[in-house]
Amino acid sequence: MNAEIIAVGSELLLGQIANTNAQFISEHLATLGIDVFFHTVCGDNEARMIDVIKKAETRADLLIFTGGLGPTKDDLTKETVAQVLGRKLVTDQEAMDSILEYFKVTGREMTENNKKQALVIEGSQVLPNHHGMAPGMIVDAENHLYLLMPGVPSEMKPMFLDFASGYLASRNNEHIQSRVLRFFGIGESQLETKIIDLIDAQSNPTIAPLAKESEVTLRLTAKHERVEQANAMLDKIEAEIDSRVGQFLYGYNEDSLPEIVFKLLVDQKKTIAFAESLTGGMAADWMAGIPGASSVLKGGVVSYTNQVKADLLHVPSEVLASDGAVSDRCAKHMAESVRKLCHSDIGLSFTGVAGPDKSEGKAVGTVYIGFSDAHETQSYRFQFNGARQKIRTQSAKTGYDLVRRHLRTLPLLNQ
Repeated sequence: MNAEIIAVGSELLLGQIANTNAQFISEHLATLGIDVFFHTVCGDNEARMIDVIKKAETRADLLIFTGGLGPTKDDLTKETVAQVLGRKLVTDQEAMDSILEYFKVTGREMTENNKKQALVIEGSQVLPNHHGMAPGMIVDAENHLYLLMPGVPSEMKPMFLDFASGYLASRNNEHIQSRVLRFFGIGESQLETKIIDLIDAQSNPTIAPLAKESEVTLRLTAKHERVEQANAMLDKIEAEIDSRVGQFLYGYNEDSLPEIVFKLLVDQKKTIAFAESLTGGMAADWMAGIPGASSVLKGGVVSYTNQVKADLLHVPSEVLASDGAVSDRCAKHMAESVRKLCHSDIGLSFTGVAGPDKSEGKAVGTVYIGFSDAHETQSYRFQFNGARQKIRTQSAKTGYDLVRRHLRTLPLLNQ
C-alpha cells in the first residue's frame, strides 16, 4: 500500500502555519509498512481540490486528508470527496449528539452551521473525535481508501493513533523498520563514494544519505512481513557499511557526540574538563546537559582573553607573545593545565579564530584543539569554513570526536 497525504487549507499555502500533520502521519505510516510518495497541499478551493484528488488517485492507494472538516463555508473536504465518489453526505447521529452536548455543557449558543460538522460521507466508517467536534471517516471505494481527519493537530493525532492506525494496520501486511546511522568526520560526498555500489544496488533495504549540522546520516529502511526479518536485513547492510566507514560511525538514531562520549567516559570510569576560548563554554555546556554529567564532568575554564589563559591556565607569556593564543603550543598548555587544575583524567581545549575577521594573522576558521591525559598531550590543527556559529559548533563537535577516537583507540582525523 502506498499513500499520498493531502493537507487542505489556504493558511498552509500562505505560510501562516506549518504542515506538521504530514510529518506526523508519514512517521507513523512508516511503522505500518505504508509508503508515502507524495505530500500535497491544497487551498480551500473546490475545483483545485478535485484536480488534486484525481491526480492522487492515479499514484496512490490510500489518500489521507487533513483539514477542511469544520463548520464554515470554506471547509470543503468531505463535500468535495463525496462529489468525486458520487456519494451523499448524511448526518452521523453520534457526532450530532456529541456536538449538542458540547454546547449544552459550555453554555454557548450553537449556530446552525455547526450541524455541518456531523455530516459524513455515506457508507464511510466514522472515526470519533474525542478532542473536538468534527468526526473523521474512512471510505473504501473505487480501489482506493480515503481517510479524512481534522486539521487541528490536537484533534488529528489522537484520532489517527486511536482509530485510523489500527484500521490501516489490518489492511497492510508489511512492516517498515528504519535505522539511522550517524557519522562524523566524513563529508556526504566522500561517504557516498565509499558506498556508491550499495546505493546503486539498493531496493530493499534502501539507503538514504543526509547531511546535517556538520554531520552525515544514513537512513536504512527495510520492509518485510516479519519485523525480526526486517531488522536482520538492516543488520546485514549495516555490517557492510561498517566494514568500509566504521571509524566515522559514532551512533544511531537520535544519538549525539556528547552523549556517546559521556557513555564511553562512564564505561571507562574517566573524567573530563574543558578549557575553551573560541567555543566559549559550548563544549562543557553540552556535557552538563546530559543527566548524570557530574559523574564525568569535573569542570572547565572559559579562557577568552590572554590574561585568563595566563593567570588561570598558566599559559607561558612567551608562548602567547611568540606563537600567539591561536597556536599549537597554547592549545597544549590549555589542555594540560585544565586537566591538572580540575584533577580530571582528560583535558580538552579549544582556541581559534571564529571570525568574522582574522586574528594574529591567522585566517578565519583556523582552530587548534588540545587533548591531554596521563600519557600524552597533543594539539591538532583544523581549518573550518562558514559563519562564526558554524565554526564554533564544528570545533566543539570535532573536540568530542577526538575524545571518542582516543577512548576507542581509533585513527585520528586527518588535520
